[in-house]
Amino acid sequence: MQIQDILAVVGDEFQAVDRLIHTQLASRVPLVEKIADYIVSSGGKRIRPLLVLMTAKAFGRSDDNAVKLATVIEFLHTATLLHDDVVDTSDMRRGNPTANAKWGNAPSVLVGDFLYSRAFTMMVELGSLPVMNILSNATCVIAEGEVLQLTNVKNPDTSEAQYMDVIHGKTAMLFEASTHAAAALLQCTPEQSHAMQEYGKELGMAFQLIDDVLDYEGDAEAMGKNVGDDLAEGKPTLPLIHAMAHGNEQQRSLIRSAIRKGGLDDMADVLNAVRELGSLEYTRQKAYDCADRAQSHLQLLPDSEAKEALRALAFLAVKRNT
Repeated sequence: MQIQDILAVVGDEFQAVDRLIHTQLASRVPLVEKIADYIVSSGGKRIRPLLVLMTAKAFGRSDDNAVKLATVIEFLHTATLLHDDVVDTSDMRRGNPTANAKWGNAPSVLVGDFLYSRAFTMMVELGSLPVMNILSNATCVIAEGEVLQLTNVKNPDTSEAQYMDVIHGKTAMLFEASTHAAAALLQCTPEQSHAMQEYGKELGMAFQLIDDVLDYEGDAEAMGKNVGDDLAEGKPTLPLIHAMAHGNEQQRSLIRSAIRKGGLDDMADVLNAVRELGSLEYTRQKAYDCADRAQSHLQLLPDSEAKEALRALAFLAVKRNT
């Protein structure tokens, strides 16, 4: 299955999410609507709402509530993007200027708050306490992950375990919440709910680890962001952590210095080091391990086209180049 085949499994529901997104973006304040529509319409993959729809489809119970939950998830994700770009002082996302680059930091943060609020309004309309519990907890964990990442910026002593904790919070948690909340909405068995929670978590970890690899060997135009952004911001991602653990003194010193000062002055030398030490392949293998674990958690699902789509998505997450 390719991504277009996966999307076709929930094509009607995906279109319904798109319609609901634009309906829910309506605001009496024109700038709110303008910024929110800009970021939502800027070409994201919408993997997280797709996970909600495919989970519902896999259990044969896709309906308007699943569409609403998928929209909630997309709004939560978009809100975090608006806030992240301000924190990271990013000027490019998905091949376009970021909202903060176009309108400034204050409007971006406030529109992010608007999207959070709109998401929770729709969440209340779903009338499911288990879903509210999962998503309210997820937003806390995501915020903690972002703060934890911030405290690790320009810290070359970040361990692999600490880094895995960061990416679980900042990235994998919303994947996990997407599949877990969908199972809760459908009132699946505890075993099925746990399996979908674990599937989402492992898929999210795989997705972020491949992002780490692509930051060093991706195509900027295809990815819609600058290659080397993580190093420029002084983020100690897994390729760097692995290289510091296995390099010689000169390589360790180079990478530690590059993390501490940020910027891209040492990008070529750092890239040579992570390639020579197999750090990109190590990170890619970690992503494959996560994808394999994700697929193993689908055993409790009834056989269906949606189940195969979920299995294929785990494979595509680690094969992508954007």
